[in-house]
Amino acid sequence: MLLLFKALLIPTFPLRADIFFYVDEEGIIHFSNVPSGNYPWKLYLKEREKKKVFLRSFEHLDKIVEEVASRHGIDPLLVKAIIKAESMYDPRAVSPKGAMGLMQLMPETTRILGIQDPFDPHQNVEGGVRYLKYLIEKFGDLSLALAAYNAGPQIVEQTRSIPPYPETQTYVRKVLNHYMLLKGDKF
Repeated sequence: MLLLFKALLIPTFPLRADIFFYVDEEGIIHFSNVPSGNYPWKLYLKEREKKKVFLRSFEHLDKIVEEVASRHGIDPLLVKAIIKAESMYDPRAVSPKGAMGLMQLMPETTRILGIQDPFDPHQNVEGGVRYLKYLIEKFGDLSLALAAYNAGPQIVEQTRSIPPYPETQTYVRKVLNHYMLLKGDKF
């Protein structure tokens, strides 16, 4: 009897529940276990699956960063430092504020840059590098450009410095630290 009871507890089908998502035209992210309608649904990967994808795709992502950054005249090591700080190289990352992909682009930024799929690594890096280049040219200072990347250019224009937000100040230090480590420099 006990054996029969244990057999009933062991499922005979896989216990996998996929989660799908899409981002609508207003930048709102929708999740469902069953994709329906004519929306551009994508599979949201579970943590263990993300790790497998990360390991397989790290070299591919590195090549994308090298190609895009070099084409725009931005140091690929700087882009890698931003990606590490923003998403830890997770192309499916979504922040609590709605920033998406490797370089954590906000929905409004993706619209302005004409990015169709912010979770596509090439599109995301292309948009993020173009935006970073714009900020570097606008502010003429890497620390201010990084602050603007994190907090928005308006607040950096108003304060004419790194804004007094602990998150932004920590972010700038983190990216610069990653960047120096990648370059082999020490503070």
